[in-house]
Amino acid sequence: MRHQITGRKFSRYSAHRWSLFRNQVTDLLRYEKLTTTVLKAKEVRSLAERMISLGKEGSLASRKRAFAFVTDEVVVDKLFKDIAPRYADRAGGYTRLVRLGPRSGDAAELARLELVK
Repeated sequence: MRHQITGRKFSRYSAHRWSLFRNQVTDLLRYEKLTTTVLKAKEVRSLAERMISLGKEGSLASRKRAFAFVTDEVVVDKLFKDIAPRYADRAGGYTRLVRLGPRSGDAAELARLELVK
């Protein structure tokens, strides 16, 4: 039984999975939208919202924690200077998941994950 086990494995070993998540969160924060499968978008959403919450905190410790996860220093600066102040009065729900339909190659259900304006 899978009691209290969260997350999906995506048939990848853990280092590969976390690398995928880090890259997708970095791209979401860089371009403010991301097109991927629905299941990957659902996993990335919680991690991205956690990074935005760190940006709202604004301390040096939260900046170091964000830089430990996000792979680009320019994106961390954008997170703390541009993205986080945009959500200063918002308590959560910084992302939106829009379903796009099946992918033509393998019929995987696609979704666009975007930051709420």
